[in-house]
Amino acid sequence: MPHALSPLSDAGAEFDRQVNNLVTRDYPALAGLDAGEFEALVAPLRAEAVALAAAPDASYDLEAGRVPFLLVIARDVVPVEETMPRTTLHGGRLPGFVDRSFEPGSLERFVATEETEAGGLSAYLLYGVERGEEFCGVVPETAMAAIAGRGRGLLTIEEGVALITHFPEVLVKNKCFSLGGSRCGDRRVPAIWISKKAPKLGWCWAGNPHTWLGMASAAGRRVAGE
Repeated sequence: MPHALSPLSDAGAEFDRQVNNLVTRDYPALAGLDAGEFEALVAPLRAEAVALAAAPDASYDLEAGRVPFLLVIARDVVPVEETMPRTTLHGGRLPGFVDRSFEPGSLERFVATEETEAGGLSAYLLYGVERGEEFCGVVPETAMAAIAGRGRGLLTIEEGVALITHFPEVLVKNKCFSLGGSRCGDRRVPAIWISKKAPKLGWCWAGNPHTWLGMASAAGRRVAGE
């Protein structure tokens, strides 16, 4: 669904758009809720979204891959295996997919790192989001260290899916991104890029740079009432 309003000019309307975006993609049913129950789950975050969009570090520039906030639904509520097929490229029709490089049962082991503090959250806002194309061609380990040095956090798999679900424009050729906030204890780093004219969730090695793969990050996460 197109978003005619900038989140910075009308954050409340942008939050409502993101909620409706998930409803139209069957998130309530996938979570075992009806639309009203789902909206009640996320409604307390609306005021937080308005406040975040007014913050000094809020930025909205889709061409540069920056958005002020995202509504994120954790995999414990709706599994990644269900959310990825509900993504498409901007203007595309082919559904996103999880790459076969994830051997059976391995995707579940890619969990949020302690540093993200995202573990245990069900519905929340990610804010100050950047696609991180400045790190294209940089070794992922180096990129992750640079981001940590700036006091920013790495995106998890769910957050990467949320980014391309709400803003498919940010996933473009040669400007794709890794998701260092989800790890499984080995050298693999999840990433989302374009394959077969659709978004693909795969992984790359932490020591191998790719010219078309940056490192996504965010200023932080917010739950209702913080």
